[in-house]
Amino acid sequence: MKRIDALRIIATHTTGLPVVVTCAASSRELAAVADRPNHLYLLDAMGLAGSVATGVALGIADTDVPKVVTIEGDGSLLMNPNVLATAGFLRPAKLVMVLLDNGVYGATANLPTYGSRIDLGELAAAAGWTVRRAADSEELGKRLTEVLALDGPVFLHVRIAVGNATGVPKLLENPVILGRRFQDWLAARSTVKAGR
Repeated sequence: MKRIDALRIIATHTTGLPVVVTCAASSRELAAVADRPNHLYLLDAMGLAGSVATGVALGIADTDVPKVVTIEGDGSLLMNPNVLATAGFLRPAKLVMVLLDNGVYGATANLPTYGSRIDLGELAAAAGWTVRRAADSEELGKRLTEVLALDGPVFLHVRIAVGNATGVPKLLENPVILGRRFQDWLAARSTVKAGR
């Protein structure tokens, strides 16, 4: 399963959820699959998707928004592995991280990441995350349904094949506009729960 195949499956499971996605090919491919206002594409912000999603999850804790999903790559997560310890400590119940792990930096001629020898799922588990795994498209669909029903932080470690999708256009929208679109979408759905 390539990244774009995994993103198609993730997109079908997250139509009504806030999704924070890492930069480069991940953002471009998700936008090509389903460009929606509930997607926050982090352009030129490698390593920060998990941090932003942690903040969103903490911010929606007392609202009717059920989960926030962040899509990370192994290279991006390795730029900021502290997010695992931070979310493991803060325990945002609504946080789900989907790690699309192909073992390489896709934007730099597929140079290998440390993920080839370090199990990032084990790293997440050591930091206090609930960890699930998927290795193919059928398993990914089942695990997404499962993790979206669990209290977080939840880490879904997905092994994918190396390779960026071809023919995917660059994501040239102004990041300020993308951020505002996401903020407006989230604000329209963030009703504080009764009795809070």
